[in-house]
Amino acid sequence: MEMNTILLIVGGLILGIILGYIIAKALEKNNASKLIKDAKSEAATILKEAKIDGENLRKEKELKAKEKFIELKAEHEKVILARDKKMAEAEKRTRDKESQVSSELAKNKKATEELEVKINDYNFRLDLLEKKKEEVEKAHKSQIKQLEVISGLSAEDAKAQLVESLKNEAKADAMAFIQDHMEEAKLTAQQEAKKVIINTIQRIGTEEAIDNCVSVFNIESDDVKGRIIGREGRNIRAIEAATGVEIIVDDTPEAIILSCFDSVRREVARLSLHKLVTDGRIHPARIEEIVTKTQKQIEQEIIEVGKRTVIDLGIHGLHPELIKLVGRMKYRSSYGQNLLQHSREVAKLCGVMAAELGLNPKLAKRAGLLHDIGKVPDSEADMETPHAILGMQWAEKHGEKPEVCNAIGAHHDEIEMTSLLSPIVQVCDAISGARPGARRQVLDSYIQRLKDLEDVAFGFNGVNKAYAIQAGRELRVIVESEKVSDDQAANLSFEISQKIQTDMTYPGQVKVTVIRETRAVNIAK
Repeated sequence: MEMNTILLIVGGLILGIILGYIIAKALEKNNASKLIKDAKSEAATILKEAKIDGENLRKEKELKAKEKFIELKAEHEKVILARDKKMAEAEKRTRDKESQVSSELAKNKKATEELEVKINDYNFRLDLLEKKKEEVEKAHKSQIKQLEVISGLSAEDAKAQLVESLKNEAKADAMAFIQDHMEEAKLTAQQEAKKVIINTIQRIGTEEAIDNCVSVFNIESDDVKGRIIGREGRNIRAIEAATGVEIIVDDTPEAIILSCFDSVRREVARLSLHKLVTDGRIHPARIEEIVTKTQKQIEQEIIEVGKRTVIDLGIHGLHPELIKLVGRMKYRSSYGQNLLQHSREVAKLCGVMAAELGLNPKLAKRAGLLHDIGKVPDSEADMETPHAILGMQWAEKHGEKPEVCNAIGAHHDEIEMTSLLSPIVQVCDAISGARPGARRQVLDSYIQRLKDLEDVAFGFNGVNKAYAIQAGRELRVIVESEKVSDDQAANLSFEISQKIQTDMTYPGQVKVTVIRETRAVNIAK
């Protein structure tokens, strides 16, 4: 019973499971068919919508294409209209030109006809003129034959006599004209020359320039004098030996006198003293160093003075060597007259006088400024050549024009004058030097005597430096210790004194001092 019950239950369960599976399959089949039906329905809807969208897109594209076509058509019509307008304008211009050409052709045709008429008239008149000319020539020839018969002369002889008489008459008139003007020129030439010179002098007014042989060095207190003199006078001797300038320290308050005939030496000594006093270190080694630096400074200042001078006078293109010579003239004098001031004055006078006479004033200024450059020689060999010739040679060497070179060389009549600038420079040089107080002959001869005194010492071997001091009453000679011994130094002093006594003329007596110094210098490193 229980077994049957269990079998019935199991069988019922199995049957239930089978029925459930069958029912599930049936339900799944129904759902699948439903899903397929729904998918087909959805696909049909999508296709329908796609067709609608495609139709709308096609219509939209067709509309845009129509609009683009209308736009391109409008642009094409504009281009065609513009082209038609240009063609119409071109046709109009062509018609205008054709009408203009037609009118010009008509005018030319009319002018050609008138020209042909004039040519025919001209030819007719030319024929008449030729006929008349022949008749006149025949009549002239017949008249000449009649005159020849009457006068007994041929036509050529009569012509020659007429020309000769006219020539003599013209020559006489010309001679009379020349004679009249020569007499008038002689009467007025001197007056005109004086007028030109007076006008020139009045327009150029410069100060009188006298160079002295002493300079005054001012100091703050007399205590500085002791430092300048040094122990046993070694500092003042070192300054005098280095510069060649006599240092006079006397009772004059707050002043020291520098005495030397050479302006450059005096200036070097003055500047060196100023630097030494300002620095405070005054001893022989320092003195020599400062003097050497100051000499280089003076050389540079000479160049600057030359540049300023040529700029002030408006002279351009001057060679640097000539500029340097112009600057050196500041420290030279001629008969007591400062050479640079004299040359500037002559340059201005030459410029004014050349302008008065209608010549080139710039070239005249150039010649006037350079006329005395030969007075600043570089060596003793140059001193033997006259300064005018030496200046001309330097000017030629440095590319100056022939007129300027001739004016420099001829201003003291050493060579022949070949241009009008030469007498102008000569006259202006005389004007500048002839002013009252401009020059002093005594001073120049005194300076020349001191230079000659120094040159005597340089004529002996072993002499390094020579300075004339004490107004020419003493000659200090510095010799090279390697070439001159102590015994030779004594002999050298005697020989120099004998040569001075034999070759020179001087007042009083001259003391010759020969200085020989031996130095040993080493450097600790």
